[in-house]
Amino acid sequence: MDYISTRDNACRVSAAQAIVSGLSPDGGLFLPESLPQFTRSDIEAMSKQDYVGCATEVLSRFLTDFTKEELREYIGKAYAPAKFPPREVAPVVQLDEQAAILELFHGPTCAFKDFALQLLPYLLTASLKKTGENKTVVILVATSGDTGKAALEGFADVPGTRICVFYPDGGTSNIQRLQMTTQEGGNVMVFAAKGNFDDAQNGVKRIFTDQPFAQELAERGYLLSSANSINWGRLAPQIAYYFTAYISQVNSGKIKLGDPINIVVPTGNFGNILAAYFAKQCGLPVSRLICASNQNNVLTDFITTGTYDRNRAFYLTSSPSMDILISSNLERLLYLLCGRDDVKVRGYMEQLSTTGKYTVENELLERLQAEFSAGCADDAQTAACIGRIYREKGYLCDTHTAVAVEVYHNYREKTGDLTPTVIASTASPFKFAGSVLPAAFGTQPQGDEFELLGQLEDKSEMHAPAALAGLRQKTERFTRVIQPAEMKQAVSDWLL
Repeated sequence: MDYISTRDNACRVSAAQAIVSGLSPDGGLFLPESLPQFTRSDIEAMSKQDYVGCATEVLSRFLTDFTKEELREYIGKAYAPAKFPPREVAPVVQLDEQAAILELFHGPTCAFKDFALQLLPYLLTASLKKTGENKTVVILVATSGDTGKAALEGFADVPGTRICVFYPDGGTSNIQRLQMTTQEGGNVMVFAAKGNFDDAQNGVKRIFTDQPFAQELAERGYLLSSANSINWGRLAPQIAYYFTAYISQVNSGKIKLGDPINIVVPTGNFGNILAAYFAKQCGLPVSRLICASNQNNVLTDFITTGTYDRNRAFYLTSSPSMDILISSNLERLLYLLCGRDDVKVRGYMEQLSTTGKYTVENELLERLQAEFSAGCADDAQTAACIGRIYREKGYLCDTHTAVAVEVYHNYREKTGDLTPTVIASTASPFKFAGSVLPAAFGTQPQGDEFELLGQLEDKSEMHAPAALAGLRQKTERFTRVIQPAEMKQAVSDWLL
């Protein structure tokens, strides 16, 4: 199966080449030339397999440069019991009669990004061999909080790779920052960038499209790639857990095979919910996809009106991984909804670059709204939801998951839709103890982030993940703050 750029249908590469490149030279994102289909009998057969088996079946349909044996080996190592719980990699917990929580935070960095970023190093290093590339791959990452640590954890000391992460200065939780700045590894580098996530993300994209800089790096034995969800190798592994979530509901008797479910995803960059969309387009029985945003509600407005406008106030919220105004993965959805019209997509992206906004045609908006519903929740609503869910259901969720739960409850009340629903839970509540404590228990945060972890443990009678509690013993290695305009020079100084 070949992969095509969203901005140039003539740009075709193999799956391995798409993973190595990350971003197309024209600035577009790679998509498979067609989407594989899973029949009811396929899903039934997958229901008898464990997570590794299911993920192997899903990814083998997309990554046709790899044998099933190769994929099974990589997936088995990525989701080994030492990294993920030995019984359930992605457990589904019933919240009420209609809604269940898909817990995606049991990996080594306590966030859903682990699902892709524990696997990507295996896919990338294998892809380098398959494409005959012998340069050292340099992975550039912009993060709003969780991607950075997950990428650092996955690529630390992987031979033939170097990784550089940029996070927004002051735009993450303290725990998220410490996870990155204490990262060990001889091939890692971390910078704080002034501004917000969009500034960091745009800086990384500018580096990728700087051909003279790429040539300079190539002459010195380096090749740029990405671990953000602009890289298809990052996005594809996330499709698998929507299949396993559906299968879990079938196997538990909550639904019958073939019955549809709704899926709710808290999202900023649109990658996680796009993975759910791909699962649906590949045959998973999904009715509505519900996009949940925080106060930075550019996606809610787009799905509601058809106008994408990033010219608005930017808010630092209690759900920082969603503090994004430029949702890169939306480009992939636009490409599919407009019939793979690369000229039209290129026009939208040019408008976004020059004016900060674009408006889609009514026909495309109708197709969008046929698939997606949307809603948003501010910090006050998020906090109220955390408290309500804990009091009424005994379930403790983080701020991002609470945004999704709140949006789902509003959707259900407004529409009366009682379709069984899976809500993606993207991070451990202990990553955001300073926000979860007052919301769930009325306790005003006092002390540093580790004291807050202890207080949340006491109040909730739960244990904080060892990966978070153990940060207290680590020393920050990276503390440099730079301007976005300095990002390329920072990379150059680090490498050259």
